[in-house]
This record gives sequence, structure tokens and C-alpha cells, in this order.
Amino acid sequence: MPSTQSFEVVIVGGGLGGMTAALSLRQRGLRVTVLEQAPQFGEIGAGIQTAPNASRILLGLGLRRRLEAIHTEPQEQVRRRWKDGSIVGLTRLGDFCTQHYNAPYWHYHRADLHSVLVDACVDPAGPGPVVELRTASRVAGLDRGDPRRPAVVTDDGRRFEADVVLGADGIRSRVRELMDLPDTLLFSGEMAFRALIPGDLIAADPATRFLMDRFQSTIWYGPDRHLVHYMIRGGEYLNVVGCVPCTDEAAEKWTVPATAQDLVDAYQGWDDRVAALLSKAKDEVPAFALHHRRRDPVWMDGRVALLGDACHAMLPYQAQGASQAMEDAAVLAEELGRVGADGVEGALRRYVERRAKHAGIVQDASLQNKTFYHLPDGPEQQARDDLLRRGFDGESDVSYDWLWSGTPLDDPDLGAYSYSFAR
Repeated sequence: MPSTQSFEVVIVGGGLGGMTAALSLRQRGLRVTVLEQAPQFGEIGAGIQTAPNASRILLGLGLRRRLEAIHTEPQEQVRRRWKDGSIVGLTRLGDFCTQHYNAPYWHYHRADLHSVLVDACVDPAGPGPVVELRTASRVAGLDRGDPRRPAVVTDDGRRFEADVVLGADGIRSRVRELMDLPDTLLFSGEMAFRALIPGDLIAADPATRFLMDRFQSTIWYGPDRHLVHYMIRGGEYLNVVGCVPCTDEAAEKWTVPATAQDLVDAYQGWDDRVAALLSKAKDEVPAFALHHRRRDPVWMDGRVALLGDACHAMLPYQAQGASQAMEDAAVLAEELGRVGADGVEGALRRYVERRAKHAGIVQDASLQNKTFYHLPDGPEQQARDDLLRRGFDGESDVSYDWLWSGTPLDDPDLGAYSYSFAR
């Protein structure tokens, strides 16, 4: 049955997962309030990849035209050897994805994608009640004295009651803590440098100009570390993520400042083109300690539930963290959109049943890739490279065909939707 007018949802966390959930719920007719602890809504200056499984969700929300205006489309995913840059694997993207998976593989600046979602949430012409956005709202408490109307309490004493409270507040989720769920967080022993390098600097250097000739998503494999880069904003920036063993300082503080030289030094002895491109980073290069969660199917308690990194944080080695959160959002909205306020707990249980196993498989695959990417030179590395040269579909035990095909939804319209032929 359709949701009643009194059906309300409070979402804690206004990142990509939280905003996808807000828009998905709005379009199901639910009234949504998003609480964001930052003083304004926004995202960090970095890139993000959306594989076909995530693109399909975003397109299904009616965002195609807006996404076409901000995306960059890579033509291949290329895997290179650390020492000489030789190509050991290539996966077709571009038109192949739209034709084979019925949805594109696109790159974005995170802030651009986030803005599209925020704008759609508050657009008065959009379907459903306009989403209410509250910034500077740091959660301090969770009041479940009335189990049918849980309330989030902020540190300045404001109180937000709803039929559902959703924790989409990231890997260090405050909602999860207040639910008193098991501590499933694990430290990977690694950290990630993140940098945006101006595309004009890449184009001006003969050593790196090849990156502008054909947009690709590139992964360099090396012993104990790897490097990922791809263009965003049509070549305005090269987004760089370098995963290396974690320093003691980063492990203690979670995030530490670093410089372009620190980034270059982390890849000493690699192909000369790596140092050439990394040295072009102009701004501060932050380094983030990488944590993940072990698989755990406990995502809800009563009318409070979790989404994204709060329940299934994964290492970035499958490029699926945000994509899986978007799938969570779509399934959650589908289940809540089918019930009235009396059916909330059953809807949340079905959401967890439909998503926990799937997201857990992707968590495991991301962890497997930590080893797969970082093999030392030798027989195992040679066997891996031979597998990739033969066109192996994926990297870990999870194939791209499994990951990118189909939809997690029961929506027949989304299943029949064709991006390839809708231009």
C-alpha cells in the first residue's frame, strides 16, 4: 500500500549514500529530513567511479541529463606493471558497457555528483515532498523511549522524531555507536594518498600527455602498493589514488597532510612516468588510513537502520563503496515505499535480507584485491598477469558480469530501461 502522509524518515549523514537515499525515498512519497554535521552540504575534492550497477540506480532516479553534463567516460580499464608500465590487462568500458550492461561506467568529481543529488532532493518541481536539509547537526543521542517514533538528538539539544531513523553517517558512524552494535571495524595496515592534478599540466608534459589521448581508468600493480588514476571533468583534472603501507602517524590520526614529494617518494623505482605525473600535484595531498568492516548482517534494530559504510565499509580496491551504498538506498526506498508506518520494521528486515549478503560479497572481494593488487614479483604475480592477459572477467572471485549486471530492485521499469538506445 502507498505510504501515508505521516510517514517520516530522518537520515543522519548527507554524503552520496545519504543523499541517494533521500532522493529515492522522496520519489516514493516519504517525508525526509537529512541531518549533516558539517556547516554546509558538500563533498571533498576527489573523483569517484560509478560502474553500471550504480549508474543504473542514478539513471532510474531521473538524473540522466544532469549526469551527462558532469561525467567523464573512460573507454577502458587498463592494468599496468609497476616497473615498466607494460599493460597486462584491459577491460572494455565506454560503449561496451552501455550496450552490454545497459548502463554506463562514468567518472565524476565527487562534489559535482553530490550537487546533482542535493539539487534533485530540494527541487520543488520534483516528485514527492521536498527533502529538508539541516546542516551543523551533530548527533549526540538516540531516544527510543517510544519505539514507534525514534528520535535523533543533536549536540545543541534539537530533537528530530520520525517513523524511521537511518544511519548513513560513514565508517565512524555515530548512529551505529548509539545502537550499541558490535564493533566490526578493522584496520587494513594501508593508507591512501588522494590528489587532483590539473589536466593542463598533464597535457603539457610529453611524458604524461598520453593520458589525455584516450580517457582510461588505470591501475598500476606493484609489490605492497598500487596506484589508480583517471580523468574527471572532461580532462580538467587527473584524479589520483595511491594506496601504500600506512605510516604510524596516519594509523593514529586517521588523516594526515602530505605533499606531492611524499607521494612521489612512495613510488620510488616505478616507471618514470609515475613520478612525472605524481610530481605535478600542486595542492596538499592528504593521506587516509584505510579501514573496513568485517561482514555482519546486523544492520537494524527496531526502526533504526544503517546504510553504506556504517554497515559494510569496504576497502577501495573494487571501486564499489559508494556504488553499494546507492544500491542500499534504492532497495531501502523500494521496501519502505510499499508500506505504511505500521509496516516499517518488516520493510527494514526485508531491506537487510536483500542487501547484507550481496554487499558482504563485495566487501570480501575488495579485501581479496588488497592481495591481488600487491603481489611481489614472482610466480604468483606472473600467474595473475597471465590471467589478466587472457581477459579474465574481474579481479577477485567476483566477476564484473555478476557485479555490473541487472538491478537489485524489483522495479520492472528499471529492468526494462535502456540507456544505450535512449539518447
